[in-house]
Amino acid sequence: MPYTAVPVNCLTCTRICLSFQTMASPLKSLVCDDGRYQEAFELFLQRSSEHQCMQDFIHTQLPDILASIGDGKPRLNVIGVGSGAGLIDLEMLSELHQKHPAATVENEVVEPSSQQLHNYKVLVGQKPELGFIKFNWNQMTAAQFEEHWKLKKMTKKADFIHMVQMLYYVKDPGATISFFQHLLSERGKLLIILVSGEYQSGWGALCRTGRHQLCNTEISQCVTTADIKSYLESKGVSYQSYELPSQLDITECFTEGDQTGELLLDFLTEVLDFSKTASAELKAGVLDLLRHPDCSVESQGRVIFNNNLGVLVIDHQS
Repeated sequence: MPYTAVPVNCLTCTRICLSFQTMASPLKSLVCDDGRYQEAFELFLQRSSEHQCMQDFIHTQLPDILASIGDGKPRLNVIGVGSGAGLIDLEMLSELHQKHPAATVENEVVEPSSQQLHNYKVLVGQKPELGFIKFNWNQMTAAQFEEHWKLKKMTKKADFIHMVQMLYYVKDPGATISFFQHLLSERGKLLIILVSGEYQSGWGALCRTGRHQLCNTEISQCVTTADIKSYLESKGVSYQSYELPSQLDITECFTEGDQTGELLLDFLTEVLDFSKTASAELKAGVLDLLRHPDCSVESQGRVIFNNNLGVLVIDHQS
């Protein structure tokens, strides 16, 4: 199945969207209002340990993975798919440089959002120590990048490819993974970060409870590391797997009229103004699910959503 292009204002960290097509007044996707989305996403980062758990992985586990790539080559080719504003990308590139200090890096940045790409360029401009990296900026979706790559009949192979929180925006994650895996050099690595599909994961519980109701596949879909593992195993593709513990404080979601809670609910459901536009029955059902032990725990008067992530590392397929 083909990849569906992500709207330009669709960033790489959204988890799930609600599409209740049987309702008289369909709910509007949060991604239709980029300003509101950006605000909700920034709040999510403030209230969660997501970036911290990624950074912990990058600085503790990733160096050993990166040490095995390249085979002493003087130039390493990297592709970042859904790079966003570049914060996580640059941390990974820094670790890559520490493991291969003599190598230069050619970095293909693939990001559909013009604003995020601008933010990435600004960040790079503030870091003169990145002189060892040549950046190639590709304002496009993964599907457009694949089309562009094939049209130009590119033969260049990548030593390291990473996909951080972006597979929600492809109709066929397996096909997307397969294409990028085939771009790997012989010792190359493909790294995927996605919400965990383990039983304790809040996102996994949301997917298991309402996979068909809780996703509008025209915009994004509910996919976890469990889905990707099943696909890889069905194709006989080996992988390494890591779990990244992460939490999100959603306490205010349960206080009627609380602006922070309403913004978090928008992000969790990916529905614009969910608290104001959802029916009372729907809102109650979502709140019950979010408070369920499969999604959250209560501690010292706070409701803490399990925001665990998973990491999969895939080798070149010979």
